This record gives sequence, structure tokens and C-alpha cells, in this order.
Amino acid sequence: MPDHDRDDAIVNAETQHEKSDVNVRALGWALVIFIVFAAATHGLVYLQFHSYARYFRGEASQPLTMMARPSDASVPGTPRLQPFPTRLNGSALPPNANTPVKDMEEMRVADEKMLNTPAWVDQEKGVVRLPIDVAKQLVVQRGLPVAKEGTP
Repeated sequence: MPDHDRDDAIVNAETQHEKSDVNVRALGWALVIFIVFAAATHGLVYLQFHSYARYFRGEASQPLTMMARPSDASVPGTPRLQPFPTRLNGSALPPNANTPVKDMEEMRVADEKMLNTPAWVDQEKGVVRLPIDVAKQLVVQRGLPVAKEGTP
């Protein structure tokens, strides 16, 4: 076996070490060009943003239609979110009088009333709203309606 402990035993004539350092001038120019383009891009985006902001601020003040705006258009219809004031006996309640918890309770009471009390839906056509328990019993007694073939 050959002895590889000596430095001159393994020699590759094509392999050499680097004799020069990094080209600092080229690296500096690359850095300068990068900074100039970054500044120009930021400046362009800044100017574009402010021009769009001016344009849309001016456009927002113009009416979108020729129709007159109703006087109560600033307050949305029900159901509305807090803090719009509501009226009780002619006097306005403070905005925080109707809390989401109270609104949820009122909604559930109205739903329960609708589910458990009979009422006319359309008296002329004879359409009645039945309590949910009665409607379930009727479906069990009569069965579900069967659609005829050919009807979508």
C-alpha cells in the first residue's frame, strides 16, 4: 500500500488556492444600485398611494345616485347593532340600554312564541302556523307528502 502521510504523495496539478479577494468595487456598486432602486420604488409607491387617496376622497363626497337620501339613512334598519339609540315611551334610551345579551333573550322569546303559538299566516288563503309539537304529530300521523314522478 502506498504511504499517504506525506504532503507530496497526493498532488493534483489543476487544483489551486484562490489568489485574489472579493471584488469590493463590484460589490459596492451592486449595493449602491440596490439602495437607489429601493428608494425609487418606495418613493413611487408613496406618491401613488397619496394620489389614489386624494382621488377617492374627492369621489366619496359626491352622491352615487340622483335619488335624494332619506333623512333616517344614517341609522340602519333592524336588526341593528349597538350603539344606536332606541325609543321607549317616546323617550330615547341610552345607546347601551340594549345589550347583545338582552337582544339575544328577546330574540329567543320571540322565536319560542312563534314556535309554540298558533297564528294566521294568510287568512284569505287559509294558511295557519301551527305549534311545532302539533306539526310534528301531524307529520307522524299523515306521513310525509310524496312527490309525483316527473315533478322536479
